[in-house]
Amino acid sequence: MNTATGSDDPRDYLRDQGFDSYTEQDHATWRTLARRQREILQGRIAGAFLEGLDALGIGETGIPDFRVLNDRLKVATGWEVVAVPGLIPDLAFFRLLADRKFPAGFWIRKPEQLDYIEEPDVFHDVFGHVPLIMQPVYADYLQAYGKAGLQAAEHGALKRLARLYWYTVEFGLAQTQQGLRIVGAGIASSPSETVFALESPSPNRVRFDLARVMRTLYRIDDFQETYFVLDGTEAWPTLDLDKLIPIWKRLEGLDDLEPGQLLADDVVLARGDGSYHRDHKRPAA
Repeated sequence: MNTATGSDDPRDYLRDQGFDSYTEQDHATWRTLARRQREILQGRIAGAFLEGLDALGIGETGIPDFRVLNDRLKVATGWEVVAVPGLIPDLAFFRLLADRKFPAGFWIRKPEQLDYIEEPDVFHDVFGHVPLIMQPVYADYLQAYGKAGLQAAEHGALKRLARLYWYTVEFGLAQTQQGLRIVGAGIASSPSETVFALESPSPNRVRFDLARVMRTLYRIDDFQETYFVLDGTEAWPTLDLDKLIPIWKRLEGLDDLEPGQLLADDVVLARGDGSYHRDHKRPAA
């Protein structure tokens, strides 16, 4: 989810990727990131993600050309990647998703920023997000999310949608026959969180519940205290407005939940010991 302010018209933010402007250092940075991340994701990421990487040709040769990606995406799911200069306002973001357009930053981090950047770059947006858009059910979920976001703005529920995006699209896990697997782009593009999300004893891992997720605060600049787990790699929530609006109204009378807080009716798959976050306490959003 985005926090920028400005025009709500997405056309005001669309740019040419400027593929020919990337330097050899830019491509080398991509290659380093992609090689490292592809290796660490083995056995940890949903199979559909790796299939998407391969089908789109997103690999270790350098920064992908959005034009090439879009030729393949449009055939598979009717989506396309559009270049934007950075974070864009919520309504512009929602409108792009509702139109099956995924906004991606086109700049890449500096070599000294390999492990962490504050604002998503082309590696996070393309390597982390785009492969799963080749999966039809996920592609439909993203579009439904965009449409729901436009309605959330009218119902004062934008923070609910921000939390849903955070805990699914960015930091979601899924239960599979092989065990827990990563489906969130924020995890999939981060080597440290890839390991932390699945293997650290610190965070809670709780079965996904739509209302519960939309009530829960999250960590912006640190590992998550709780990860919500979908019932499968295609079990993305249904976002019918007839279902969402009553939930938003019900949540208005309830306090927000802290990121590490557990409830009596949670289905807890792994209760975290909180060891990491006791030493790294930061404000939640």
